[in-house]
Amino acid sequence: MALIEKFQSVSSDTQRVHGPVTCGYRTFTVEGRRILQLDTYGSTERLIPDKISQSIQLDAESARELLKLITDSFPDLDQ
Repeated sequence: MALIEKFQSVSSDTQRVHGPVTCGYRTFTVEGRRILQLDTYGSTERLIPDKISQSIQLDAESARELLKLITDSFPDLDQ
């Protein structure tokens, strides 16, 4: 599990779409800090289907930064 502190642009030679999975989410507050947690679950082909594969957490600051990345990456969402 990881609490995202900052986002950084990186380059990669690999450009492919991964297989679809379900992403669960929940919100909670710890010591007055609101957290959004996103959990992706293993695909049906995995040894243990529906087991949490990755978890990431965002606080208000990282959520704001992600929202900007999303609107910059998908400008048509504003319309």
